[in-house]
Order: sequence, then structure tokens, then C-alpha cells
Amino acid sequence: MSPEIHLAQQPDADALLGRSPLAALVGMLLDQQVPMEWAFSGPHTIAGRLGRDDLDAHEIASADPEAFAALLSEKPAVHRYPGSMAQRIQQLCAYLVEEYDGDAEAVWRTAATGRELLARLQDLPGFGKQKAQIFLALLGKQYGVRPEGWREAAGPYGEEGAYRSAADITGPESLAKVRAHKQEMKAAAKAAKAATSTKATKSTKGAKASGN
Repeated sequence: MSPEIHLAQQPDADALLGRSPLAALVGMLLDQQVPMEWAFSGPHTIAGRLGRDDLDAHEIASADPEAFAALLSEKPAVHRYPGSMAQRIQQLCAYLVEEYDGDAEAVWRTAATGRELLARLQDLPGFGKQKAQIFLALLGKQYGVRPEGWREAAGPYGEEGAYRSAADITGPESLAKVRAHKQEMKAAAKAAKAATSTKATKSTKGAKASGN
């Protein structure tokens, strides 16, 4: 049974995310600098433009880079930066072909512990620690992939009852909560930066006054 996913907020796109491990990985890769729904609907858009009902790592990895970038750039574009994201998707697929024979699910199917799975995810092109932890939390919370220690390996994103990331979105209400949390984090970061800047300015003025 495929899990019921609501990340794209579009039935067909979410159905693909639920049944296709590669689509889920590509959606996570696209989830930066664009709204979450836009990112996670990307795999369905790409598959449709390729004339497929799923994504294939071998096909994408071997595609002509310019043609693939043009496919992502067609309106509506798959991402705000379709050219660079096309390159990243091809790098991801090439890695999956080389390391897992194109089987995206093998990344987590044979991982014995959460720590091992996190390390494998961080090895994927385009996946830093934060993105890897979010995807690990998504696998555990919504896909039933729960190797020993998965919550700990996912860090704060693995916490039960949290609304921090894509891992916690199960519908419009939870999406709104995650968005609110992200806005709070941005506001806090902005305030902290302003406070640091003010403190540095005062320190500089104090040093100049002492010098005089």
C-alpha cells in the first residue's frame, strides 16, 4: 500500500510521490527557494513532460542536459531556477544509477539504522544535513521507513507532534502550521541579526570614544 501524501496538494502529483521513491527524492531536492507545493508537484510535471507515469533514474541521468533543462523551463517552470535544478536532478539520478543501479528505494531499504540512513542521504548530490534530516523524518513519519534510531538521526525534524517541515504536512491545516513555524524562525533570525548588528555598532562607537 502506498502512503497517502499531501505535499503537492494536488491528487495526481501526491499519488506519484506516494508510489515513487525517486519522485519523493526529486521533490525533496526541489524544495528550496520555492513554495513547498510547487517543489513537490515538480516530479509529476517532469514525468508528464517525458510522457511517463513515473520517473526513471537511468533515463534522466542519460538525457541531454540542454534538452532536460529546456523541459524543466517550459511554462509553467518546474522551479524558479529550472536550469540549475535540472542539472542537480541529473546529478542525483546519475549517483543513484552508479551507487544503487537506479533504485532510489535502495537508499533506505537496506539501511540498518537511522544514522546509516542519514549518512546515505547526505551522500546524495544536493542533500545537505538539514535536507537529509527532513527527508529522513518524512520517511519515518509518512512512509513507514523506521530503522532503529531514526527519530534521533532526524534531529528536531523527527520529533513527534512537531510542525517544522515537509515531514509534518498531512493536509492544508498542517501545511499552515509549518508555514507559521517557518515565519517565526525567519523573524527570530532577523531579530537576532539586527541585535548583533546593533551591538557591533555600539561596540565600535565605544572603541572610538575611548580612543579619543
